[in-house]
Amino acid sequence: MIIQTKYHYERVWSDTSEKDLLKIIEEEIGNIDTKGTLLYIKEAIKNTKEITIGSCKFRLSK
Repeated sequence: MIIQTKYHYERVWSDTSEKDLLKIIEEEIGNIDTKGTLLYIKEAIKNTKEITIGSCKFRLSK
């Protein structure tokens, strides 16, 4: 599963590694169960097109 991210000020989606995803999640919500949040994101984007957490959007790579 390749996840792409985009901050609200960016125009282009970027493929993001799992290590970087955990860093982004920590920046957006703090150090509160980042791995659990990543699992939530993975489940949520399977059913919807994208999900927003803080100022960052997540989606599956096309």
